[in-house]
Amino acid sequence: MNKTANKAVVIGGSNGIGLAISKQLVLQGYHVDILDICQPDEEFVHTTYYPFNMLELDVDLLEDLSRDPQVNVLMITAGIGRVTDFEYLHIAEIEKTMRINVESAIKIIRIFYDRIKNEKPFYSGVMGSIAGFVSSPMFSVYAAAKAGVCRFVESVNIELEVAGVENRILNVSPGSIKGTKFNGGSNDLRMTESLAKQIMERLMKGETLYIPEYEEIYKGVISRYYTDAREYGLHSYRYKQKSGRVQNRKRVRIGYLSGTFDLFHVGHINLLKRAKSQCDYLIVGVHPDASHKGKETFIPFAERKAVVAACKYVDRVVDSCQEDSDAWELWHYDCLFVGSDYKGTERFNRYEEILGAKGVQIIYFPYTQGTSSTQIRHRILEQANQ
Repeated sequence: MNKTANKAVVIGGSNGIGLAISKQLVLQGYHVDILDICQPDEEFVHTTYYPFNMLELDVDLLEDLSRDPQVNVLMITAGIGRVTDFEYLHIAEIEKTMRINVESAIKIIRIFYDRIKNEKPFYSGVMGSIAGFVSSPMFSVYAAAKAGVCRFVESVNIELEVAGVENRILNVSPGSIKGTKFNGGSNDLRMTESLAKQIMERLMKGETLYIPEYEEIYKGVISRYYTDAREYGLHSYRYKQKSGRVQNRKRVRIGYLSGTFDLFHVGHINLLKRAKSQCDYLIVGVHPDASHKGKETFIPFAERKAVVAACKYVDRVVDSCQEDSDAWELWHYDCLFVGSDYKGTERFNRYEEILGAKGVQIIYFPYTQGTSSTQIRHRILEQANQ
């Protein structure tokens, strides 16, 4: 790599329009740092891939990149959404959609903001959506997130103008993009190349808004929306119904595990982290005591629940049921997490039969060496008896 070359950061650059933009940047002589949850679908020279999750921002990585004087382009293309009635969105999916599409995007721009609000040229952009300008039934939460992006960019660009800074943030707000994995499609750089070139042209000009096919399609769309928002919304709903893209089904994987969580330690954190990595929404049942193990608890029940609830890997804390199989009747989980020492026991053989009939997967975690509540309890008792 040429050490004097300019560098670009493309978040979500492994597929879709992000991949196409990365390719265009390479063709323009940039070295591109691609940050995405998966490896790029197609490899180019002069790129570096960094594993990156928009749900858990790697702030250290972002800050390092923002301080790199060679970096003068930031493009955020990562996003998620699906066409479905609002009733089919689980609270976990709502949170994920809002965090990825708007919250994390805004935080990333804040990390790079010292570079944007600077006399030196810096080119930044983020993917909005035409859904952020009009009502979008069956796309309600996605539209809300993109509306947030659109208003954010519009507002901050005014602040930059008042500050006398030339740099601007480009809001790219397309309709449907062919040649991407969005809505179940597949990547095709031949179909996204033209749009990527247009985005790059406007990014380098320091423009603030680009709606692809505006004159041909979306000028009329926005006009119809402002003329009669209700009629426009009804038309939009019917159009989506006929599109074949509607996914009116729940799509979130719910996990459940139970435990006493007395003397909370790093082993508990590792357990909860591992469980959350295999589900979208983790429910944790806390036992009121440890009598089922013939032990006493040191920490009161309410405090143990509060500690578990404070862990970022936990979405909901509940009182445990006497049987984990009973908890399914309340929470309808898709997977049950438990220690491998329970595998093959009479109780869990019964669970496998009962829960298996409901489509539940029981996932057995092997116990790892390290800190345990039993070890801590023994040490406390030893100290108390001295």
